[in-house]
Amino acid sequence: MKIGFIGAGRMATTIGRHLIGAGHEVVLSSSRGPEALAGLVADLGPAASAGSKQQAAECDVVILATNWADAPEALKGIDWSGRILVDGTNAHMGEKPDVSAGGVARSVAALENRTSSEIVAAMAPGARLVKSISNMPMAWIQDFSPQKPKTVLFVSGDDRDAKALVVELIDSTGLVALDLGSLADGGAMQQLGGPLSAVELHFVRRIVR
Repeated sequence: MKIGFIGAGRMATTIGRHLIGAGHEVVLSSSRGPEALAGLVADLGPAASAGSKQQAAECDVVILATNWADAPEALKGIDWSGRILVDGTNAHMGEKPDVSAGGVARSVAALENRTSSEIVAAMAPGARLVKSISNMPMAWIQDFSPQKPKTVLFVSGDDRDAKALVVELIDSTGLVALDLGSLADGGAMQQLGGPLSAVELHFVRRIVR
């Protein structure tokens, strides 16, 4: 598959490297323009390219990998109708995330009883939105070898087919996707401040009955 990233920071490069290792292609985009990403793309290798925001949005799956404060501008100007959009943001208020307990509590309170992904869905009308990838620091999944731990990334969404595709994509990398259900219920569990946020889990086995 071809995966587009809106944003080119640590999340995009880390997840992008896992995807490339699984045989996928990635397109990185940034508000700085494609030329500013030449070094990142060269480091990721021939399966990576830099493009415009529109080019990233035209990929099979699009991952929003910006800071929360930049999400409205990043999503603006794209026709999201029918596109699979993965919300990889954490809803830290302000330009610099405050990861203290108080800072997280203030950020969650500012959501006003909505999940952050429901807010992102409103910013991208028509998108088949899936919440995933943001439940842990990217530093926890810096092992890109075939022997890497089967680290769990949670997935939530209301579009069953879109969610299944994102699960398949994550599983292809050697990481493991676990479906938490709907965007509202599952999203609340894995978003910033939720009970499954910043919890490192490794998949061991599944008993099928």
